[in-house]
Amino acid sequence: MPTEDDDRPRKKISHEIGQDLSLLSVEELTERIALLKTEIARLEEAATKKRASRDAANSFFKS
Repeated sequence: MPTEDDDRPRKKISHEIGQDLSLLSVEELTERIALLKTEIARLEEAATKKRASRDAANSFFKS
């Protein structure tokens, strides 16, 4: 039989840099690690795209 908690929408995982981690479970910490790894990959991809655009512009204007 499902519990009441199963019907509730899951709270969106968020993480604040520097927050107290002592009250989080191992599962919550693992979820946050995955969240942050995904965000790091997204940031790295954005930086790579911006570098490519900047390099292309620099190359065009130096010609």
